Amino acid sequence: MLYLVPTPIGNLDDITLRAVKVLQSVDGILAEDTRTTGFLLKHLGIHKPLFAHHAHNEHASATGVIKMLKEGKTLALVSDAGTPGISDPGFLLVRECLRAGVAVECLPGPTAFVPALVNSGLPADRFTFEGFLPQKKGRQTRLISLKDETRTMIFYESPHRLLKTLEQFSELFGPDRPASV
Repeated sequence: MLYLVPTPIGNLDDITLRAVKVLQSVDGILAEDTRTTGFLLKHLGIHKPLFAHHAHNEHASATGVIKMLKEGKTLALVSDAGTPGISDPGFLLVRECLRAGVAVECLPGPTAFVPALVNSGLPADRFTFEGFLPQKKGRQTRLISLKDETRTMIFYESPHRLLKTLEQFSELFGPDRPASV
């Protein structure tokens, strides 16, 4: 069994009781950054083997992970903050596990866009999650394809590119379209 375990965004005490129980029970933990996860586990008093599983090694790592799971190991995948697979490593491993007949269970928990959406005051009954925009190639094409989108749109962006992105949004979507950061 592979568990996808959401981790706190900011406050370490925001982890769910169920997430703690799963992390205590698994044979090992796949981490986006073992240092970040190690800090969380130390805070929780959990001592489990950590394995690196991140954007730079997930293709190579998936085969070994599936082998461990097929041998009967139970593993948890965590990202640095939030739910694995939402703009973080996880999608590829989940897809490969399902193809290999390995059970996958995603626990509920922190996801950055949900509190941001609810707190924004923008309509939350219908929305589209766009994640990170391409940094260069394809960025303008993607933005243009969203020009007439009427639902609330949710984007992730680096603090270093935020001002430029907001300027692009204003140019494309118009200066009167409500936004929240």
